[in-house]
Amino acid sequence: MEKAAWEAFKNKQADAFKKLLSKRYCGVYAEGIKSADAEAADMAKFDLRDYSLGDMKVTFPSIGVAVVTYKATQQATFAGQDISGAYNCASVLIVRRGKCLVVFHTEVKTQQSWRALTRKSK
Repeated sequence: MEKAAWEAFKNKQADAFKKLLSKRYCGVYAEGIKSADAEAADMAKFDLRDYSLGDMKVTFPSIGVAVVTYKATQQATFAGQDISGAYNCASVLIVRRGKCLVVFHTEVKTQQSWRALTRKSK
């Protein structure tokens, strides 16, 4: 599912992308909270040249619900600004009427944590 969403987004296939999302989808990012329509509209501003997904983990907190966490590395620009780098990502997927849909997604660009800074200063 995650790979399909990234591919649709990279290839600017808004209809294919939105078919993977729940009608109640919510994306949470540093710049704000987005609906499925807002995510699809942002495709025009993105140039996702390359990406890789790794360290993927899936947990099932209840029947019909999956929580997926992973690291994404991307080469991309948004509205002309370079946003390339490594990101920590999480999605929540639900199964409804036999179809798996993304209901929530978030990603945050990795940076040196305060814990790492604390260890270095000792």
